Amino acid sequence: MKFDRVRLRNFKCYADADLRLDRGVTVIHGLNGSGKSSLLEACFFALYGAKALDRTLEDVVTIGEEEAIIELWFTHDGGDFHVRRRIRATGERATTAECVLETPEDTIEGARDVRREVTSLFRMDSEAFVNCAYVRQGEVNKLINASPGQRQDMIDDLLQLGKLEEYRERASDARLGVKSVLDDKEGRLAGLDDQIEEKEEKNLHERLNDLKSKLGDTQGEIERFEGNKETAEETYEQAVEVLESYEEKREELESLSSDIEELESEISETERERTEHGERVRELRERVEDLESEVEDRLSETDIATADEESIDARLDELDAEDDELQSELSDAEKQAMMFGNQADKLAEKADEFESRASEKRERADQLETDAEEAEADLDSYREKLETLGEQIDDEKAAFEDAPVAFGEAESYLEERREEREGLREREQELTAELTSLRDSIEEAEELLDEGKCPECGQPVEDSPHVDTLAKDRERADELDAELAEVRDERERVEATVEEAERLREAEQTVENTRENRRNVEQLVENKEASVAEKREEAAELREAADDLESDAAEKREDAENLREKAEDREARVEELDAEREEIETKRERLDEIRDLRGRIADAEDDIERHREKRRNLEEVNDQRRERLADKRERRSDLRESYDDRKVQSAREDKKEAEDYLEKVEVKLEELREKRDDLQSAIGGVESELEELERLRDRRDDLRERVESLESLREEAAELQEMYGDLRAELRQRNVEQLEEMLNEVFDLVYQNDSYARIELDGEYELTVYQKDGEALDPEQLSGGERALFNLSLRCAIYRLLSEGIEGTAPMPPLILDEPTVFLDSGHVSQLAELVASMRELGVEQIIVVSHDDELVAAADDVVWVEKDSVSNRSTVERRETVLEAAD
Repeated sequence: MKFDRVRLRNFKCYADADLRLDRGVTVIHGLNGSGKSSLLEACFFALYGAKALDRTLEDVVTIGEEEAIIELWFTHDGGDFHVRRRIRATGERATTAECVLETPEDTIEGARDVRREVTSLFRMDSEAFVNCAYVRQGEVNKLINASPGQRQDMIDDLLQLGKLEEYRERASDARLGVKSVLDDKEGRLAGLDDQIEEKEEKNLHERLNDLKSKLGDTQGEIERFEGNKETAEETYEQAVEVLESYEEKREELESLSSDIEELESEISETERERTEHGERVRELRERVEDLESEVEDRLSETDIATADEESIDARLDELDAEDDELQSELSDAEKQAMMFGNQADKLAEKADEFESRASEKRERADQLETDAEEAEADLDSYREKLETLGEQIDDEKAAFEDAPVAFGEAESYLEERREEREGLREREQELTAELTSLRDSIEEAEELLDEGKCPECGQPVEDSPHVDTLAKDRERADELDAELAEVRDERERVEATVEEAERLREAEQTVENTRENRRNVEQLVENKEASVAEKREEAAELREAADDLESDAAEKREDAENLREKAEDREARVEELDAEREEIETKRERLDEIRDLRGRIADAEDDIERHREKRRNLEEVNDQRRERLADKRERRSDLRESYDDRKVQSAREDKKEAEDYLEKVEVKLEELREKRDDLQSAIGGVESELEELERLRDRRDDLRERVESLESLREEAAELQEMYGDLRAELRQRNVEQLEEMLNEVFDLVYQNDSYARIELDGEYELTVYQKDGEALDPEQLSGGERALFNLSLRCAIYRLLSEGIEGTAPMPPLILDEPTVFLDSGHVSQLAELVASMRELGVEQIIVVSHDDELVAAADDVVWVEKDSVSNRSTVERRETVLEAAD
């Protein structure tokens, strides 16, 4: 997998950026704070959205802007993909307005669905991504500083082993859940057995028959009393009907009297309103006459003869046409004035920039001249030192003029003399020992002779064949003594030559050391001479460039003045056009006033007609009311004649008797109904218990079958839990072995000339570093630079393991290193460069490094330069094809 292209608009410090990325090693280069890391964060955010942010969506959108767009094109497993995210920041909080992922087969929309699809593609979520492929700035030691448990969880998740643990835990939860359900079911089964036994002891069928017999008797009594009640209710209703009829007539009489009074009042009020509408019509007529007079006055101030609507519209159209022409010319003049002004400002700014750059180049040239002069002063001292070193060499070599060997042979000559001295010393020791022994023998022989015995056999010396041995021994002792003296003289002479040879060898070593010093000084002289020449040449180029910049600045300033004159001309024309448009607006306002007056006249006439219509309507309403008033007076007279007081009194007595009986019978019926309800309730309870008994028996049978299936399911869950645990342990061991092998391969490459021998990774991902002397070290005992490089090696080994896979290769995201040199010195940076190169050789398709280190830039296949404008605070990105371009 590799990133092909990233395009940004209003993302953090980028107003508009478009960058294409190729295979191989790409270094994103630039000054601190220029926005290098933001490019990588944009790619990360494009893939995982808000999950890739440390804070909120508001931080994504450039300050002062309302919208940000992030697009990423990438290739994965042979297919082309494109993801686009649009963030809106116009409300109280920023939101994702658009999120689309285009795949070779489909288009996926929605932030959540896109993140789910990306996680599935890479087989890693955002956290796994930064633990494996994306070493973010400041997190280079994340894995090595983690505890073994945290490191185990991180690596297990990356290698998809966390799923097996999740499945094992699910199987464990399922087993415990089944056990809990099984215990519950067994307890409920025992409870059902108890309930069934209890209900079978109640003789429910016999109780049910007895209750139904009592219910029949009670229902007969209820029906008899209900018949008597119906007769009483009929009598009551007839009496009520009579009373209600006479009551209605009485109420109607009262209502008619009230209605008659109300109608008479309404007729009087309506007549008053008609009078008020007539007065309002007269007032409006006078208002119309005043408005028409005002229209005539306004018309005299315009260019039209009549105030009709067509004349006003025609004149307004003419004024609009004139205003449109002026507006068009005004807009062009304003645009030209702004354009000339902006161009003049930009040219002036450019001139200031050129002058500033020219000044900087001259300052740099002066500094280079000063450096060159200082370097020349150093050259003189180095040349003097060369002469002194040459004299020292000649002095040391002069010692060989009268020496027994030539210059260069002192070492072998010294060895020969030492060997000769050693031989003489051994000979001297042999002679000394032999001479001492011989003298002891001579002394003993002389003592025997003095006693008259043979010095050899101890027999009397008379007629002994050995009397001559003592003389030979004395002669041999004299010979040994003379030889020993010669050997001692020769040894002393040879020792003197050894001392001379040692002095000659020291002279040779001094000459060699001095020659090495002279070669170093000669190299310094050569470097200094080259540096002086380069500095003087660069100073000349800088001064020439400064001259060009000052010339360009003068031209820019002259052009800026010309453009400002043009801008002033356009601004004067804008003022003239504004005055003409104001005059047209005055004419338009007068016409609008006439139209408004005409509208007010029309409104007044409409009000007049409306008031006249209301007068007519009110008159019609009063006519209708007078007709209704006559009808009501006639009805009131008829009702007064039909009212009978005797029938009303008889109906009241019948009603009272019926009420008394209904009150008593209702109490009796209530008692009987309660009794019937209690019997029905009891019957229902017995029937319910019988139904419940049958349900309990059915549930007991079902529950027994469920208990048997749960016991089988619990055994299967236990076997599944054990299987997942064994599989996870087996896969982890295989991963640990392969990861340890890959980690040591990377480790050997990085530390091949160092004092470290190997790394050991145990089954719990505990790390141990072994020195070449066999001593074990915790990674935290390493120096800061070694610890950072060690962690990068671990990251690369994990990346290789995921890329190559346990069972075969798998597509992986680019290897991304954000400022990996923060904790590294120059030596460790070289090792990091070798590590990056090795990952490239091992087949990592794309490696992206954010760094300002020159050594990493020099080792890159492509270099991307990021620069921030100090005025606008906006960053730009440029792809540079060569290392030289990046350095410039």
